Amino acid sequence: AALAKSNAGLARRAKGQIAPVKATELVSLTSRTNFADGMAAERDCFLALRQSEQAKALRHLFFAERGAKAPAALTNHMPKIIDQAVVVGGGTMGAGIAHALVRAGITTVTIETNEAAAKQAAARAESLIEAGVKRGLIKGQKADEMRSRYSVSTEFASAANAQIAIEAVFEDIAVKITVFQKLQEVMSANAILASNTSYLDINMIAAALDDPSRLIGLHFFVPAHIMKLLEIIKGEASAPTALACGFRLAKQLGKIPVVAGVCDGFIGNRILARYREAADLLLLHGATSAQIDKAMTGFGYAMGPYEAQDMSGLDIAFANRRRQDASRDPNRTYVHIADKMVEAGRLGRKTGLGWYSYANDGKAATDSLVDALIVAEADHAGITRRHFSDDDIVKRLVLAMINEGANILFAAIAQNASDIDLVSVLGYGFPRWRGGLMHYADQLGMAAILAGLKDVSAEDPHIWQPSQLILDAVKTKSDFASFKN
Repeated sequence: AALAKSNAGLARRAKGQIAPVKATELVSLTSRTNFADGMAAERDCFLALRQSEQAKALRHLFFAERGAKAPAALTNHMPKIIDQAVVVGGGTMGAGIAHALVRAGITTVTIETNEAAAKQAAARAESLIEAGVKRGLIKGQKADEMRSRYSVSTEFASAANAQIAIEAVFEDIAVKITVFQKLQEVMSANAILASNTSYLDINMIAAALDDPSRLIGLHFFVPAHIMKLLEIIKGEASAPTALACGFRLAKQLGKIPVVAGVCDGFIGNRILARYREAADLLLLHGATSAQIDKAMTGFGYAMGPYEAQDMSGLDIAFANRRRQDASRDPNRTYVHIADKMVEAGRLGRKTGLGWYSYANDGKAATDSLVDALIVAEADHAGITRRHFSDDDIVKRLVLAMINEGANILFAAIAQNASDIDLVSVLGYGFPRWRGGLMHYADQLGMAAILAGLKDVSAEDPHIWQPSQLILDAVKTKSDFASFKN
């Protein structure tokens, strides 16, 4: 009975993975096999699994995580310790960042715009501590210590003694610039300024400061006190001392740092945007949101792209698309389905309607109105919809992400393929046991990737244009792992 229960759980938690299932099978041998034979079977299983692609992928991630640290060139610029910080903005993201800071022993003040917002920020901070205590992650004395290190203020002067300020306000570049201009007036000239922006141009923000070299990006992931990944964004003017401070903070918080250059979305969100674009194209040409989600969870994601959008809220991506309207390439096919969803008030779980409809118990159900909207949009675009298998869906979405990852490497936004692997696994749910996006790509092989891109390029040669890095790698018979910036 215990084994049956374990196997049922594995079907959900470890879908696609070999080793957990084999481990359960070996345990079952104890009920019908003697010790010597059982140990021999276990050894045979271990030797076989050790050579598997999944074992190689997991070893790759193991060493990639441990290799993610400050480069030697920053050693002489590294601060000994960060013990005082300020977070501007006490919303969901700001609260998570502040919680991570105080849990790491850093005295932290959150700055808010008014007393009402300050009270809400304080309440969020307390709720995170209480949640940690309830889950047994924070002991009673530790909780009191965290409370003693945390405060909320409506005055920028409270940032005067902080070694680093992290801005966590909403994605409006003018608002962010105003925040940093106020911070630079009250903070030490040696203090580091960091933006938690997910997409915006760090160089534009830095240009508005008296000393652009003190600004970096620190892109935390929601929930910021739990997610292990930290993208450190290096601007054109970012000084070694500022970057070193970012690495020091990552180490104190127990996070895995990855350096990214400046572009729209940096590493992770740039790939995510391409993933969603390719998924929306599949909707237009014949798939359904439920089928796409099923295919991607079968591949190893915990959630498909549309389940994830319902969770985060469709209005967030909608606002980002509006920000990009003026700069969008007119040659690139734009799918309006998600916009129509928002216009219809379907914002996801928070409204009870999104790509799925949600009952009072929170369970998702497919909605015929969504399918009708998709078909109507395809008709309007003059597209004859057709059937896609789950394998077709996975192939297209993975190819889209790999191609974008290659473009990111080619443009030196990422330093190496392992950094993209870490971002894809730790920040965006790519299955760990596949080793990350670019490691998985190397398993597929450059020639197969190029052939796959050419197969779909007739549909839209602009969107499916193979990366120059892939074209070069096929000629030189090289792989992503060997590419370094």
